[in-house]
Amino acid sequence: MAVVGKKMAKGAAWMVLFKFADRGLGLVTLIILARLLLPEDFGLIAMAMSLIAMVELLHAFGFDMALIHNQSAERRHFDTAWTFDVIFATVSAVLLVVLALPAAEFYREDRLAPIIYALAFGSFVQGLENIGVVEFRRQLNFDKEFKFLLAKRLASFFITVPLALVWRDYWALVVGMVAGKLIGLIMSYWMHPYRPRLSLQAARELFRFSSWLLLNNLLFFAKNRSTELIIGRQLGPTQLGVYTLSNEIANLPTTELIAPINRAVYPGYAKVSGEVAQLQQNFLNVLGLIIVFALPAGLGIALTADLIVPLFLGDQWSATIPVISILALYGAVSALQSNITYVFLAIGKPKIETFLGIAYVIILISLLLTLIPAQGVVGAAWAYLITVGIITIPTLLAIRHELGLHARQFLDILWRPLLAGAAMYWALEVTMPAIRAGWPDMPVALALAAAVLTGASTYGGALLGLWALARQPDGAELELLKLVRSRLGLSTPESTTDSAG
Repeated sequence: MAVVGKKMAKGAAWMVLFKFADRGLGLVTLIILARLLLPEDFGLIAMAMSLIAMVELLHAFGFDMALIHNQSAERRHFDTAWTFDVIFATVSAVLLVVLALPAAEFYREDRLAPIIYALAFGSFVQGLENIGVVEFRRQLNFDKEFKFLLAKRLASFFITVPLALVWRDYWALVVGMVAGKLIGLIMSYWMHPYRPRLSLQAARELFRFSSWLLLNNLLFFAKNRSTELIIGRQLGPTQLGVYTLSNEIANLPTTELIAPINRAVYPGYAKVSGEVAQLQQNFLNVLGLIIVFALPAGLGIALTADLIVPLFLGDQWSATIPVISILALYGAVSALQSNITYVFLAIGKPKIETFLGIAYVIILISLLLTLIPAQGVVGAAWAYLITVGIITIPTLLAIRHELGLHARQFLDILWRPLLAGAAMYWALEVTMPAIRAGWPDMPVALALAAAVLTGASTYGGALLGLWALARQPDGAELELLKLVRSRLGLSTPESTTDSAG
């Protein structure tokens, strides 16, 4: 089991490395596109993607998760999963073509139908991907997973950006998305030797696990796409573009950074799901790592949104500033509980996540319908922040019950990052107004650099100081310090636990 833990840590490192590269390219792409395109261009794509996400729920059974969960999966399981992917992708593409014109009428936007036709082809292509690449995660070969995902991102980047420079409209985004799926299809067969065949032999076994995942994915759609439907219908493509880009920027350092960690550790959770003590320890280690990264990232984005937007996006995106500030806090809180979902899946209890998701959706939709008409896209951001704040409590209670955790174990992980985050907030709230008052003409880039340096140094110093006062217990701080010292060729410190042993 210790080997699994090491592979999980290595896998998380590979996925974080990928996400740094992925989001680095994504950020560069976003900055370029935001300068070249208009908010309504992003809004049109968001409208199309909301319909595509709805139709693709037909095959949102999470068969890849079922294959990872089943450690004794055979060829018939992989072939059946691929066969269903092909069938559902074909049906989805046909449905998208049929629904393109009604969707354009619903949104009152004639430009939408051709976009949906093009993306329907991309949806079909994605369904043909080689199911064998699931083995990368299943066997914890995250270096290969890294190369596969990065190749798709690079392909999309080198197609979308040049087209945006030439065309200066939303078709650059459309063609880039479809091209990325085509490259992903080719890469999946080039990087893995598995050649799937049409088969439905393991249909019953796959659906037994995946039926709950389908319901969870339906709830995921309601949580993440219902906002786009409401904003697009009530406020139009420009305001939807404002919200979409705000959500993208706000989540860059939090859920987007945490997602690869979750992607890497789920196979490890599945392998130790029968060892409660090991699963408990792995979960606490990952949770500690997530909060150490997510809290300062979300808080930093929230406090510096007024500097980030004019510097990177331009004045035409000034309406995103308050939305980014709120959604960044939402992303930080959401990241803390995102890993819990994978524990429920690993122990074979996805229905817990389903019940929590139902409660989440009921609260969220109620708030969206109330706040969007009153406050526009800012109201939508508040709806998400309030909802995640409410649902966090029952989520923590559920995982505490399933793993036999104690409140003290959560407190041991949370108190140091929370206090360090409070110190960071105080430092930025006190120093930045003083700097601006003393130098009112300070360049935005310099002001942002000063804010980042102040926030990072305050948070890092406070976190390590509190860890030292706590007698250097095992946790995220120790693991990060070991990583840094090993890269510098220095000896690694011992925790108090190690010393006592």
